[in-house]
Amino acid sequence: MNDFDPLKMHGRFAYRPIHHSDGYRWPNGAGLAVYLGFNLEHFAFGEGLGAALGPLSPQPDVLNYSWREYGNRVGAWRCIELFDVLDMPAGTLINTSLYDHCPELVEACAARGDELIAHGHTNAWRQSDLAAQGERALLAHCRTRMRECSGVAPAGWLSPWISESHHTPDLLAEAGYRYTLNWCHDDRPVRMKTRGGPLWSIPYPQELNDLPMIMARQMDMRDFADMIVDQFDEMLEQAQRAREPQALVMGIALHPYIVGQPYRLRHLRRALAHIAAARDDIWLTTPGAIARYVDEAVPLTADVE
Repeated sequence: MNDFDPLKMHGRFAYRPIHHSDGYRWPNGAGLAVYLGFNLEHFAFGEGLGAALGPLSPQPDVLNYSWREYGNRVGAWRCIELFDVLDMPAGTLINTSLYDHCPELVEACAARGDELIAHGHTNAWRQSDLAAQGERALLAHCRTRMRECSGVAPAGWLSPWISESHHTPDLLAEAGYRYTLNWCHDDRPVRMKTRGGPLWSIPYPQELNDLPMIMARQMDMRDFADMIVDQFDEMLEQAQRAREPQALVMGIALHPYIVGQPYRLRHLRRALAHIAAARDDIWLTTPGAIARYVDEAVPLTADVE
């Protein structure tokens, strides 16, 4: 290979600039779809990976384990109350280990009509560490367990820690998943080519995400709430001023052990209330509803069939 040959690509989709028309809009003519990506996660005590509140300690790392557990015991319930008050649906991303640890939390999300999205068995594992057989088994386990416990097999997938192998999109399509949230390369849904047939990539944010912003970049929650508002206002303006029909997607990634802390929740309430007040101008929805809509709105092309 010549040093200056075209660089290796993934082969999943072609380049497409944002100003190209989509040829469709969201329901009721909206140009912007907004969804909440509500991450409910569980970690083994005394082992595995996890975001850190303070320096990692020898296991059992009680500090960081109990901080994350706060999200399932307190923070998640406060967030659900907020979503109810604002009448906002959520795409709830769950580790299947929650069915063993706190099934009533998953049941509460299902009862309010939220979409349940597969997010691995536990965030203590990286999917990319698994061989193909193990990855295939994980994808099948999540669909089976969620169907058995909640009555519906998940349509969507988000890998723990956004970790993929080279074959993850293929394995997802082969396992029956219709979309992935792993890729953050566009503000619009992108149909991906896999050996198992088309798979939608629904935009999932790594900027508008409390974990990298607040924990990694140490952003204050006031600033993160402002960031949500600014992102919303700018994307709504972009969608409305587009000369040709556009259908943009704005996701907000939330983890209840972070934003469910009371002093942060107050600022989250302010940001989400700003969005809810504009509900007549947008589509408040879930990733699965977006995937179903574009399945009908976007014709298959030869490069993804």
